[in-house]
Amino acid sequence: MSEAPFVVELAADLHIHSRYSRATSPNMTIPEISTYAELKGLGLVGTGDLTHPDWSKELRQQLEEVDHTGILRTKDPRFKIRYVISGEVCTVFEAGNKSRKIHHVIMAPSFEVADQIQDRLRRFGDIRSDGRPMLTMTAAELVEEATSFSNQVFIFPAHIWTPWFSLFGSIGGFDSVQECYEDQSDKIVAVETGLSSDPPMNWRLSDLDGFAIISNSDAHSPWPWRIGREATYVNLHDLSYSELIFAISTRKSARIQLTIETDPAYGKYHWTGHRDCQFSISAQGAIKHKNICPKCGRKLTKGVDLRVEELADRSTSFIPDAGCTKFVHLLPLHEVIAAASGGAEPSSKMVWEKYNRLVGKFGTEFRVMLDVPEKDLADEVGLAVADLIMKARSNRVPVTPGYDGTYGKIALGQSGPQRSEVMRKNRTRLEDYF
Repeated sequence: MSEAPFVVELAADLHIHSRYSRATSPNMTIPEISTYAELKGLGLVGTGDLTHPDWSKELRQQLEEVDHTGILRTKDPRFKIRYVISGEVCTVFEAGNKSRKIHHVIMAPSFEVADQIQDRLRRFGDIRSDGRPMLTMTAAELVEEATSFSNQVFIFPAHIWTPWFSLFGSIGGFDSVQECYEDQSDKIVAVETGLSSDPPMNWRLSDLDGFAIISNSDAHSPWPWRIGREATYVNLHDLSYSELIFAISTRKSARIQLTIETDPAYGKYHWTGHRDCQFSISAQGAIKHKNICPKCGRKLTKGVDLRVEELADRSTSFIPDAGCTKFVHLLPLHEVIAAASGGAEPSSKMVWEKYNRLVGKFGTEFRVMLDVPEKDLADEVGLAVADLIMKARSNRVPVTPGYDGTYGKIALGQSGPQRSEVMRKNRTRLEDYF
């Protein structure tokens, strides 16, 4: 008997923050998030910061549940965006004679369950101090505590490769999922790529074969060059929390249709380097130099590409079977317009005018970046922007890799970092992925 057809296809960004998180824009409010998430083309967004009591009160004031589905909508009828309760926490503990600081995303099916999570976790840290609280507990204890009263609570490790605060982080991480989550490992079924890695990098670890690979923005501001910069397209039979979790848990490409990935070179920790010395180097170069900075003689901050190289048991050319989730590299439209316009600031009036012209004409940023024909783009904003959008679709925009907390940059007129041929094929329409 064949499975019922999917009736919901949407882009989800399940990991963002509210203004109650450190180093987060005061504009991270529900109206601002809703406005820019819709411009981006998102259909579902995580609320962020589910453990923060004050943010929880605001969420209750501004959101309401849709027909007992665990999905929330705004009480403001202007917005069509839907929400799901989620938030990030940091567990701090000692293991293997090493200090571990691991970030996790928790998702909950209701405000009531989120309240219970707050009650459980406040014993391990000050949940009012930060939207992403520091909790003195192991990763396994977090999973056990958060899922002890509801099997619908869903947890996945966040941005799993960044040097600090991640599952595989070179500074405080582990070498396997099992080592991190111990006897609770069976409850972890998905991992988040983070800005500095993408699916091909994660395919190199056979340890991750059994996990769904998902992407989210970890946005700290609502602007379109932050929110939705990474996202996951999901196919659902109905828009409900339980169906969303099931779709991720099945780990099948029919359910997780596509992930949108920032070119990993654009991430803040892709290459190895020293920000203070303004020095960066590829994984191969770092190995050759024994991870020592030639300028100051200290150890370099190990980049994600080098950390992947350390743990990988497969070559860079490895591709899973045909059922693996598809992905596409994209850069934010604001960044593309700015680069094509002579290096203007993404937030400048000129960039916003061209952005609004494109999105106003064609619907959403994702549609502009993935689907609109080049001629139609050029008619609206000129050949230079249209050409760079087309190059972004086929991952042909050179990027100077980010390192040691510094974002990568579009480098027009320069040679970009070497990329494997498995990164992505040249597709020119969003429909080609479905």
